[in-house]
Amino acid sequence: MFKTASSIIGKDVDSTFLIVVGVCILMLCIITFLTAFFIIRYRRSRNRTATDIPGNIILETAWTVIPVFIVLSLFYFGWNDYKKRTQVPADAINVSVTAQQWSWSFEYEGNIKSKILKLPKGRPVKLLLASNDVIHSLYIPAFRVKEDVVPGLRDNYLWFTPDEVGKYNLFCAEYCGLGHSRMLTTVEVMDESAFNKWREDMMAEVSMSANLSSAELGLRLSSEKGCTGCHSVDGTKRIGPSWKGLYLKKETVITDGKEVVVVVDKEYIRKSMLEPAADVVKGFPPIMPSQKGLLTDKEIEALIEYIKTL
Repeated sequence: MFKTASSIIGKDVDSTFLIVVGVCILMLCIITFLTAFFIIRYRRSRNRTATDIPGNIILETAWTVIPVFIVLSLFYFGWNDYKKRTQVPADAINVSVTAQQWSWSFEYEGNIKSKILKLPKGRPVKLLLASNDVIHSLYIPAFRVKEDVVPGLRDNYLWFTPDEVGKYNLFCAEYCGLGHSRMLTTVEVMDESAFNKWREDMMAEVSMSANLSSAELGLRLSSEKGCTGCHSVDGTKRIGPSWKGLYLKKETVITDGKEVVVVVDKEYIRKSMLEPAADVVKGFPPIMPSQKGLLTDKEIEALIEYIKTL
């Protein structure tokens, strides 16, 4: 069953889609009818001897002009939708979106960070897209919006206006490595009063974060930075080693092509974050991106302290 879009731009896309489908169905019916007509009209029993059919200038003009008109009309509808996507309203809420293998993070004004995209109903939102590693693609099917997230590309954005309260899926639509299938999150659209309440609560949480212990800060960072997308905290095996019981554990790693036994201490964890390909734990692929320039020394220390508690 066809479900209408949950954003204003999405409804425009649906209208264009239905027009294209309608034209295709009409053309299919006309072509099918004419095919059947010609099969019956010029069947062998009625035309024992082949004859030359002279050209018809009216018909030849019609089947040239009409398709051109149809194509240009469909182009107009598509172009009109494209123009709307480039004209961002002045009152749009700006949300910075960071993609990295294999997680999404969203940052609002006031240093508010979230792993879920929270939006108010009826307010236009502009997503400022950036990637920390490879090409990703932000895709929200319910809103009919998708945009590639290209590392290093400036002024990369998309905008839309959600107009239905609810929860929606957000995917990465560009294969970006082994964890690609798990690179998904939720878009939560709420009434503006509920959204403002959430913002106030998050602002209060940001102000209180200065009083967090190093381990508590590490817990928060592990989610914000997408660490738990590859490293579980309950012993479950994922793309990377589990953090549970990891600190001071002996691990066999591959260093310069040789197996070496190391103790997972503070220095090893720090090196693993900054130079992940140097000592790769045996049995795991060397695919972790370097966090150099992405994590500060304080954040690295906080993550190490959090790992210690596990």
